[in-house]
Amino acid sequence: MSNTKTVRVPHLGGIDAAYQMPAPYDKSKPTLIMVNSFTTSSELYRDQYSNEDLTSKMNLIPIELLGHGQTRAENENWTYWDTAVMNVQVMDALGIQKAFVLGTSQGGWITVRMALVAPKRVGEFLTQWHQFLLLFPTDGKWILGIIPLGTSLDFESDRTRSLGCWNAPDLLTPTINEWTTNDQTTDFQPSDEYCNFLVDIGFGKNCSNDVRELWKKTIKGNYQGDYGRRRARMAAINLRDRDGLHNRLWDIRCPVLWLHVSVSIFSTYRPFL
Repeated sequence: MSNTKTVRVPHLGGIDAAYQMPAPYDKSKPTLIMVNSFTTSSELYRDQYSNEDLTSKMNLIPIELLGHGQTRAENENWTYWDTAVMNVQVMDALGIQKAFVLGTSQGGWITVRMALVAPKRVGEFLTQWHQFLLLFPTDGKWILGIIPLGTSLDFESDRTRSLGCWNAPDLLTPTINEWTTNDQTTDFQPSDEYCNFLVDIGFGKNCSNDVRELWKKTIKGNYQGDYGRRRARMAAINLRDRDGLHNRLWDIRCPVLWLHVSVSIFSTYRPFL
């Protein structure tokens, strides 16, 4: 993406982390870190970048997860915890001391992991409808609050499936197996079937054709060749095999705004937060 930049951070032996900064950074404004959904990119939030009512009031900084967009790592094995650490290091590299974090779907459980791996960044706040009043200021770097969107904080458990959520093992395992090979796959790109599956679960089966074609093109472009296959495979393994967060939620000490839409792969999930 023309507006995507990279910054080098040390985690996992070195990561070139991709991010966007749609407007010049203004320290006088609050900052919102944004974390995209599965195998999308920072372009997921492109409508927000062009919303002057929003950008005039806060800095928007989406960071592309490991295995997503233009982010590249020396190590090809990683987890969602590694992305959380990477995002905190990006904040350091960009000189961001305080930020809220919003994440969509898989990005939602990244927001929770960020609050857990950087507890010194979590302040104590009085939450009101139109402001977050910091009670005990320090010079530390703080995560001021998290906004998980359309997400689950469980692993892909039998329990979540019994509540009507999607069946990730059944849906993802055939693709992971197909993409697991020692052969060089220089002509690899995700199939139309796979891209349509991602669009259906991410944007809805009835999304506009323009949205569908945009993301089919984006997904195919982001995951080309042998390296693209390996990145897409590891992203899918992370989604299917991630650990749950229920037993860690007690340690979250920042405000949480957890939002669900009426229809999503997690729409029937009953949150324990």
